[in-house]
Amino acid sequence: MLHLRNHLLPLLHAASSSSSPLHLTRHRLLSTAARSPPFSVEHYLVATCGLTAAQARRASPKLSRLNSASNPDAVLALLSSSAAGLDSLSLSRADLAAVVATEPRLLRARPGTIARRIASLRGAVGLSAPQVGRLLLSGGAAHLAASSDVSPKLAFWVPFLGSFEMLLKILRRCNAILATDVDRVVRPNVALLGECGLGVCDIVQMTQTAAWLLTFNPERLKIVVRRAEELGVPTSSWAFKDAVCTVARNNEGTIAARMEFLRGTLGCSMDKLRSAISRKPSILGFSEKTLRGKIEFLLTKVQLEPEYILQRPVMLTLSLDKRLAPRHYVLQALVEKGLIKNDSCVCFGNKHFVARYIDRHEDALPGLADAYAAVHAGKSPAQSLTQHLQTDRYRSDGEATYVLGNQPVRMEDK
Repeated sequence: MLHLRNHLLPLLHAASSSSSPLHLTRHRLLSTAARSPPFSVEHYLVATCGLTAAQARRASPKLSRLNSASNPDAVLALLSSSAAGLDSLSLSRADLAAVVATEPRLLRARPGTIARRIASLRGAVGLSAPQVGRLLLSGGAAHLAASSDVSPKLAFWVPFLGSFEMLLKILRRCNAILATDVDRVVRPNVALLGECGLGVCDIVQMTQTAAWLLTFNPERLKIVVRRAEELGVPTSSWAFKDAVCTVARNNEGTIAARMEFLRGTLGCSMDKLRSAISRKPSILGFSEKTLRGKIEFLLTKVQLEPEYILQRPVMLTLSLDKRLAPRHYVLQALVEKGLIKNDSCVCFGNKHFVARYIDRHEDALPGLADAYAAVHAGKSPAQSLTQHLQTDRYRSDGEATYVLGNQPVRMEDK
């Protein structure tokens, strides 16, 4: 009897345990876990957000802490066109993919924070839902979930720059303007430039190409302004903006080396060089290799005198391959055909040059328009123009000249 009891009790205990609610619940959970695959960030980015596989691979390390779709789903609901709420931005799937690819960390932000920031942009700044969407697509997505509200910064930048469109244009080049403290950095820098004689319009114009200047520490910008003044560029001059931007991009050693290079290459005094720099400070922003190529071309091919170049330093800012050389070869051909004698063209805009020298003489030089357009677009080297300009020479007066700038250049017969 005792032996029978000892044999049956373990069986009864096992049967009761297997039928207990706790055991059944644990069994169901294990079974469910076994059936459900783990959350895959890459798969979510591709399937739900519309990213490519390559984009998803690049973005997934920034979302390594995500272990479910609940948070990103809530964020996407505020951005997607599938959401019907007033706070939704109604981004298309393509736009949504572009925003997430640019700033994937947006998916791990708190949905409540995103909702409040969108409401602030629309209420305090007065942006429409499409405008907020364009802001995100232009680089503003990183600031939507930042620790501080970006709306006060936009409230400064939009009226300062003159329009929301200008803000987007600048933001694509310099996203840092929305990360910079307006009261402690931007306003003091604007005031400093104003003290130098620059008006608001001048500063805005400078901002269009060098907005990063206004993100400098104010003490650093003071040093930049002092260095610009040391170049001999008057603060009242329109060239002062160029001087500030140029020295801000290059340290003192680089500027000194470029000046010494130009003085030696052009064979001029430092005073004459400073005079040229005061008219076009941006020439100091080009590398020695680039400057050497332009100077050698102007001195040897075009046969200009160094003094002439110093009087018109803007020539050193023009592209050798797309402007100086192509125009040289075109004018050379027109002179050799006897179609022009003296003229100036280097500072013409491209449309003006084409109308005056290309279109007008297309019959005399077939194929010139297409060849010049290819060179100007960078699709062909400037030397390729010579292949289209091999024509019989015609000298009307025995000696013909043309001008690249305003300097007469003799075309010697070969």
